[in-house]
Amino acid sequence: MSAPAPHGPNSPATEHRIDTAVRRLLEARGQRSGPWTEFCVFVLKQAWACLFGALMLACIVAAALWYPAGARLARNDALTLAALAIQAGMLVLRLETAREALVIVVFHVAGTAMEVFKTHAGSWEYAAGGVLHIGAVPLFTGFMYAAVGSYLMRVMRLFDLRFTRFPPLWLAGALAAAAYANFFAHHWIWDARWCLVAAVVLAYGRCTMTFRVRRTTGRMPVVVAFALVAVFIWLAENIGTAAGAWAYPDQAGGWHPVSIAKLGSWFLLMQLSVFLVTLVSRPQAPEGAAPGLSASRR
Repeated sequence: MSAPAPHGPNSPATEHRIDTAVRRLLEARGQRSGPWTEFCVFVLKQAWACLFGALMLACIVAAALWYPAGARLARNDALTLAALAIQAGMLVLRLETAREALVIVVFHVAGTAMEVFKTHAGSWEYAAGGVLHIGAVPLFTGFMYAAVGSYLMRVMRLFDLRFTRFPPLWLAGALAAAAYANFFAHHWIWDARWCLVAAVVLAYGRCTMTFRVRRTTGRMPVVVAFALVAVFIWLAENIGTAAGAWAYPDQAGGWHPVSIAKLGSWFLLMQLSVFLVTLVSRPQAPEGAAPGLSASRR
């Protein structure tokens, strides 16, 4: 997870120690910035950024494979307790900052609210059982949404993400609010999903981000990054539904891959994640950027 620049004051202490140890190990072995080394560090950093979501997904799969059918503690409740344990463990072990935890809590609330509405509307359903739920929604589901916010917070720090031509925060907020509202409103009025996707592409079309791996720096259009994250969320969703954590109506007769159209939904839900993250970690311009390439405008 080594980076060329030291972690800032808001980095978790444990993560900073791991980063320092890995950097020293690579330097002691004379590892230079070859393509293979950079690729390995990139993969390890991405895996580390996904820690919260990966642990949640592992619990869901493990529960599907090995959780006793007749256990006194319902599987949904066990998953909720596991999610709470993961969150507490990351804070106690200083793998997460208080600011990151705040983003997770807010996203958990927003995700749970949408879940309650969507399950009531019949968009998907969860297996019955347990006492830790709101309506038909087990409480562990909010943590699955929170995992997206956790990833974004961690990836910004681990890769020292910097942005050029980031849209004004009011615009990012408006897009996030519109995308979130559409998840509810399309049940009564026309679904504006693809219009909102087009609006996001227009708003972020000129925005690029720079990221540091170990010693090298890369660039990527932010819209491409949104799409890539949406793809990985969709893949995780396929794993979750295959494990029986929830099911869409068209999966009632047997599991099959989640519709590719869900990529648009995840692309839009990313906007809420991005906006919440920018509230506690404002986008910064690359070092030495020209005045006209400011990261964000209020």
